[in-house]
Parts: sequence; structure tokens; C-alpha cells
Amino acid sequence: MQFHEPFPIGTAATAVRERPAGNVPFGTRFALDVPEIDAGAEARAEAERSYLDPDRQISLVEVDGVEVPVLRFDIADFPMNTEFTATLDTEWAGALRVGHRSLDLSRISGIYYRRPLPFTFPDDMTEAHREWAAVEAKLGFLGTLAAVPQWLNHPARIANAEYKPLQLRLAKALGMLVPQAIVTNVPADARSFAESVGEVIYKPFSPRGVIEGGRQRLLYTVKVTPEQLDDPGISLTAHMVQEWIPHTHAIRMTVVDGACFTAEIHSDSPAADLDWRSDYESLTYKVTTPSAQVRNAVTAFMNELGLRFGALDFLVTPSGEWVFLEVNPNGQWAWIKELAPDIARALATALEKSPND
Repeated sequence: MQFHEPFPIGTAATAVRERPAGNVPFGTRFALDVPEIDAGAEARAEAERSYLDPDRQISLVEVDGVEVPVLRFDIADFPMNTEFTATLDTEWAGALRVGHRSLDLSRISGIYYRRPLPFTFPDDMTEAHREWAAVEAKLGFLGTLAAVPQWLNHPARIANAEYKPLQLRLAKALGMLVPQAIVTNVPADARSFAESVGEVIYKPFSPRGVIEGGRQRLLYTVKVTPEQLDDPGISLTAHMVQEWIPHTHAIRMTVVDGACFTAEIHSDSPAADLDWRSDYESLTYKVTTPSAQVRNAVTAFMNELGLRFGALDFLVTPSGEWVFLEVNPNGQWAWIKELAPDIARALATALEKSPND
């Protein structure tokens, strides 16, 4: 086995690294309290729930004039408020019972998996037993449902597609433009990259943010200088730095079984220009159509990742080129009112029909 020289940027090949003072990862320095920057988050979530609740929106229970039964279920109801039994013949057969509703597994035509809450257990269960039971519930209960083929998207596909470096490599391989990027925990390498590229941004891999003391603080894209990237906190975890892409507007493209629903996102604030999620109040939307080249690349991208649903983000340069940023395989879609009804109908159709139909 041959070992190669370390990554040539900066001074990665140090035998001993001094621990950063305070042990605070660099990225967390930019965390913002949720109430300060995203007062409309609940309203956007409620907009999506209004389409997903069969008692409040017809689009997910009627497809081509035919009513389709829908069971809305959160895994947080298992096992305390849910009964589940399945036996294996050729396929897993059985039933999921929630309250007065019962679902025959053999009749499932589609499962839409969207940010479920954790399993719930008795309050007096010990932490050790709770952790064990949660693993068993995941591998047993969700594991049985995972054998049902009609997911939108399958949890395993979602988990794989959430790797941003994988997304960028695949998008570039398929001919899409992507930002220059570095993933590193070496401050000197991050600084060297910034000095060679020009204006750069720091972008977290996850939208989760920092949860501490019951309070969530979110991280958005920020511009950073080479001097800031000398921060020893970079050494505490993986950080991604990308070139800054000058642009006229952003694009959100929602894909459902190959159908593309696309909107321009125009911002009216410096914060939203960096990351439009940070200032929804400043945004306006306009329905648009991607070029055949972009659409074909997106179709190939989704097929490679095994995704039936995805929310893709692009930036449009002053010369009109689309630069791919990322796909969220479990993203929000209902807050853009110009597209939401069409996306809801596409989801309803996808859920009613087997992927092989």
C-alpha cells in the first residue's frame, strides 16, 4: 500500500496540533437565535401541514377524481399509541393500528416520509432502557416498513443524499456548474483556499444548528475572510468553505417523480442575498422553466441518488448560468404559493401509484 503526501494546501502535515482555546467549533460562532431571524418558521411548517392533513386539504386524498385513503402517522406515536404486527410470507403482511384507524400493509401505495419525531416511551423508563428500546423500534418497526417499496423517499435514500460533498461531486460529474469548495479541519488549508479563490463563504453541512439548553440557534451561510479562517476552532470538526457566487437571483426547483416545479427567488436584503432562508420577508417569487440541459442533468442526478422527491437550490449568475448548490431530499415546498398546489397534486399522484406503475 502506497501512502501519498498530505493535501498540499497549507501545513496539514503537523505531528502535534495545539488544542483550540475554549473548544468552540468555528462554524458555531455564527449561530443565531431562532426568534431573531425566523419568526415565520411555524407558518411555513403549517402551510405544508395544510396540504398533508387529509381533513384540511383535498389534494392528497383525491387523484384524478378518485378518492384515496390517507393515514397521517408520526412515529412518535409508536409504541405508546400504536399497535403493529407483521409476519413474513413472500412479503411482510400485517397491520398498523393508530386509534380507530387500521392500515393493511399490503394496501400501501405510497409512504411520504417527512421529519418524524422520536419514538416515545413511558416517562418512568430508565434512560438505558429507553435508548435500547429506541434502537429496537428503529430496526424492527421502521425496518419492517422499510421493506415496503413505495417510499417518497426511502429513509436510506434520504440519509445517503444528505451528504453535501457527494451531491457536489455528482452534480459536477453530470455537467452542472458547482462552486469551488474545500472541506477541511485545518485552518491553514482553509485560509490558503480563500486566498487563492477570492471571496468565500462558510456553509454548514446541516440545517440543524446548535441546540443547547432547550434553545435552537441556526447557522446560515456567511462570508468569511482569510484571516477569520485562521481560527483554531476549524480544527474541531469538518468545515466547508466555498467560493462566493455573484448572482442575480436564486432558484428553488422541487422535483416529484421527474416533474420539475421551479421558481425564481428574488431577495431585497443583504442577509437574504447570502442565504435566502435568513429573511423570508424580503423574498418574492416568480415561476420559471429550466433549460433542457439543466433539466436533463437534474433528472440524471435524482436517478443516481435514487430520489423520487427533492428540493434543489441553484444560483443564477449575471450571465444566466445556473450554479448548483445542493438538494434537500426531505425539503419544504408549500411556502411558495405559486407552486404549492401543483406540487401537492404531483405528490398525491406519486403516493397513489406504485413506482413501477
